[in-house]
Amino acid sequence: MEKITKTLQFALLTIILISTVIAVGIEIKKMFVNQSVTLADLLLMFLYLEVLAMVRVFWDEQSISITLPLLIAITALSRFIILQGKEMDPSGLVYEAVAIFLIAGAIVVLRLRHSDKLGLNLKVKKKYR
Repeated sequence: MEKITKTLQFALLTIILISTVIAVGIEIKKMFVNQSVTLADLLLMFLYLEVLAMVRVFWDEQSISITLPLLIAITALSRFIILQGKEMDPSGLVYEAVAIFLIAGAIVVLRLRHSDKLGLNLKVKKKYR
């Protein structure tokens, strides 16, 4: 069963990797044809870069930290706000801003959860005689 799972993981990671590289190529071609690079284009390229990093980390460690998907979510929300910002009512952007704030807060908590600075990593040491 483990061999089937590893093979399936490899196949899916390969599909994600190839699809992401194709998407990067399409985006670069689009920027070249339009002869312009917008902030939304750059954020999309960062999304692709983060997906590639997530594939690499998963392949190396056979697990993934929650931080990478959260960073992808922040970048995707930022890109969405930039693309929709001119068309949306400014009060509608509050929801996206709150979502980014919550995701950023989650990243901070996840990063600091094992930090001694916050006192969250308190372990009772038993002394043996």
